[in-house]
Amino acid sequence: MKRSLVACICLLLLLVSCNNKATKSDGQTWYSGSIQIAVDESLKPIMEEELQVYRALFPEAEVTPIYCSEVDAIKLFLQDSVRLVVANRRLSEEELNSFHTRKFFPESVLMAISGIALITHPENTDSLITVGQFRKILTGKMTSWKELNPESRLGDLSVVFDNPNSGTIHYAIDSICRGEKLASTLTALKSNDEVIDYVSKTPNALGVIGANWVGNSADSTRLSFNEAVKVMAVSGSGYATVGNSYKPYQAYLALREYPLVHDVFILINDPRTALPTGLMRFLTGERGQRIILKSGIVPATQPVRLVNVKDEF
Repeated sequence: MKRSLVACICLLLLLVSCNNKATKSDGQTWYSGSIQIAVDESLKPIMEEELQVYRALFPEAEVTPIYCSEVDAIKLFLQDSVRLVVANRRLSEEELNSFHTRKFFPESVLMAISGIALITHPENTDSLITVGQFRKILTGKMTSWKELNPESRLGDLSVVFDNPNSGTIHYAIDSICRGEKLASTLTALKSNDEVIDYVSKTPNALGVIGANWVGNSADSTRLSFNEAVKVMAVSGSGYATVGNSYKPYQAYLALREYPLVHDVFILINDPRTALPTGLMRFLTGERGQRIILKSGIVPATQPVRLVNVKDEF
């Protein structure tokens, strides 16, 4: 009897030892270990703030972001090169099926509400545009500023996006153009930073970038925009007026009165429930959502106190 008891204890100790070795070799818990994540470049400002706080709170967790186009981010996710992606859309049915055939079951978790912003040169007097006019510009049916405003002297429109494979372009095609092809005259640069720089120096430019890029970082209230460019007000009506047009202020994003609004998702495939899950819980938890609130876009899981905004056109 004693021999059996000793044998059982030895077996139990052996199993515990093996489990401990597996945990150590794996090197990950919710808040420790090392991973790479992929982030749509249009969301870089908010993710830089999130990761700065995350690293301070969890110094044993090493999270390395890969800022790239949405297409490249999803590709890395499908290839299992990363277990977490932050993007401007959910996974498609086809992408989900690709995971399911390999016995993986990823999730699309709502993280924030954002949008795309339309920016012009600071001296451009045109400040209002309708979604319909924006659609005509994207599809090449409207090519000059004079068609937008008969009094304009700016000549041809020079439309620039952040990246040819970005979520911003996919949003424009799917939600604005409704599948219609974009005009061949549109230009894609490499990043949102480049778009802002180009527009700030080009009087006839119209830039299309992520809404979280246009905030004035020096303004803690987030009620002003980057002074290097002018942010246009957009109307969902047939004719744009001061009364029915909105800029991508936080309140208008939250109420979805700004018509170019979209959701931001965390795409996660973490069968071991390790560090990617810990990061996801931080991003959707109180601290992570508070950072989103301060960034100028809208947190998905925390209440928002809306501030009245008076636009100046």
